[in-house]
This record gives sequence, C-alpha cells and structure tokens, in this order.
Amino acid sequence: MLPFPHPAPVPHGGNLGDAAARYGIAREQWIDLSTGINPHGYPVPPIDPQAWIRLPDDHDDLEAIAAEHYGTTRALAVAGTQAAIRMLPAVLPKGRVGVGLLTYGEYAPAFERAGFPVARFVTPELGWGDSAHAASFVLDPSRELPVDLKHLILVNPNNPGTERYCAQQVMSWCVQLAARGGTLVVDEAFIESMPDFSVARFANREALIVLRSIGKFYGLAGARVGFVLACERIDAAMRAMRGPWTVSGPARLAVRAALLDSEWQTKTRSELIASGERLADMLGRHHTKVMSTPLFSWVRTGQAERWQDGLARLGIWVRRFDVIQGIRFGLPADEAAWMRLDAALNSVKIEVQG
Repeated sequence: MLPFPHPAPVPHGGNLGDAAARYGIAREQWIDLSTGINPHGYPVPPIDPQAWIRLPDDHDDLEAIAAEHYGTTRALAVAGTQAAIRMLPAVLPKGRVGVGLLTYGEYAPAFERAGFPVARFVTPELGWGDSAHAASFVLDPSRELPVDLKHLILVNPNNPGTERYCAQQVMSWCVQLAARGGTLVVDEAFIESMPDFSVARFANREALIVLRSIGKFYGLAGARVGFVLACERIDAAMRAMRGPWTVSGPARLAVRAALLDSEWQTKTRSELIASGERLADMLGRHHTKVMSTPLFSWVRTGQAERWQDGLARLGIWVRRFDVIQGIRFGLPADEAAWMRLDAALNSVKIEVQG
C-alpha cells in the first residue's frame, strides 16, 4: 500500500494526444486552441553548449533581471508557478482559503491536501450558474470579504473566466486580509499583456505574494519557469524549500534573453491585443456570452460539450469546463488556422442549433 493517497489529476489544456487518440485524427492535422499560450513565442537565441554541461547557476543575474522587470525588490525563480503553488500552504498560517470555483485548478487541491479549509467563490461576471451549491461566497468589489476568510487566491486576469481587477481593488483586498493576519496570493500568469493591472510593485508587503509566469505571454511554456515575488520572509522560506538547480541552465538563458528584450515585448503586446480582439469578435458572431483577454477568450454556453465535440471532429481542440459550463479558445497561430476556425464555428453552430 502506498503511504500517501494518490490525488486525482487535475485536467488541463494542452492534452492534444488524448484528443488525437479519441477522434482518430493525426496530431499534425489538429489546430490546438486548448491553452492560452502565445502561439508566436519568444525567438530564443542560440544556447551556449556549455549550458547543457554545467549545473545551473542559481546565483546568476536571472532573478535580479526578473525583479527589475517586474518592478519589485526580489524574485524567486521556480520550475514554473506550478512548483510555487505546491509550496504555498507550507509558508502560510492555517486558515480558510478563498479559491475561485472557475479558475486554475491546482490551487484548491494543493491547499486541501495540506489541511486548509477551502471556500469556493464565484464572481458577479460569471454568476452562480448551475453550481450554486459548490460556491460559498461572491467575490464582489462592492462587498467586504467574508469575516472567516484568512487567505485569498486571486488569478488576475482569471483563467478561464477572464475577469480582471484593477490594482487599487486588488490591494484593497490585500489590506483587508492583512488586518486579520492573512495573505493575498495573486496569480498574474496572463497579465504581461495588460501590465497596468499588475500589483507586482507592491510584492514587498507581508500580506502579498505575486506569481508570474514565463509560459503564456512569452510562449515559453516548455521552459517551465516562473517567479515568486514576495517579502523577504516568504522569499527565504520558499527559497529553502525550492532547493538547488530547479531551473535548468538552458531555460535560465532563454528566459533571461526574453525578459531583457523590451522591443519584442512591446511589439508582442500590441499584436496579442489585436489578436485577442479578433478572436472575441469572431466568437461573438456565434455566441452571445463572450469574454476575452489578449491571450484567450471564454464562451459561456450550456452546450459546451456539443461545441467541443463538434469542433474536435473538424480537428480543432478547445478546452471545455463543466463546473460553470463554457469553452476557452486560445489564439490561432496563422491565417490558415483563423480561416479554418471561422468555417468550423459556422458548421458547428448549424449542427448545434439544428
């Protein structure tokens, strides 16, 4: 018998192999829109061959570059923010944690495994839907946080629901939690294309932890690099838990180059905003409830399963959510993919409505 129970895996996008096997369509024939990753990722320069031979240098200038880029005092490099999520319960005092009912799926299991009571919330934008029984409160800027809430996990902008909150509102929640000895954790994985919403510059505060990802905006998901921005006490605790060499040498070089390339960042931000608007407009011709960010759109529909299946039979893979029914669409990679998506949406709409 295993000493610890195996938790059920959390479903994620990017599972194109499952779709290919299920529908009998070869991988190369698919358009994969199941993630919110920039399809035109950062053009990584040639990697020094020595980076494959040497152990990673945890004391290089990567973290200093990241801290300067995010406008904060310090940054802890981790093997993707997924690694940070697993560490968070160990650095926070026990107490009730608020986690979105429809949000990134790894947070609630991480805290539940560590013995934290988890309260699921919905937002006014998404409403209660068919899952009212599963939510404990509404995260509404016009209301105070529940008095029994110690910590809050806020994905801003939210994945997949796209809700976003200005920095002033986010810090208002931080102040409320700080007064009760709690912490606000802000996951800014998708905020690079809308930086005015970021609270990274406040991350030196005791009651605030900010997580940043390299995978989405920079299209470097395969590098598995993220950063924790936090006060000195939290940084030291997580640094000790992280251990040595968790970010590979080649990944460190690729991310360093990306963070220093401000010209590419500015150009890409503009391109993603335009592409995000194009995707939302295209989806809006077929659906009435479309919410968007520069990297993905969210469609609220009670026919999510039929839409996913219909698009899959045409070789287009999207991510379906059931807790509040809807579909997330990532950005097509080229003009041929845009045209194919448009034609597929027209075809499936006729099928669903017929």
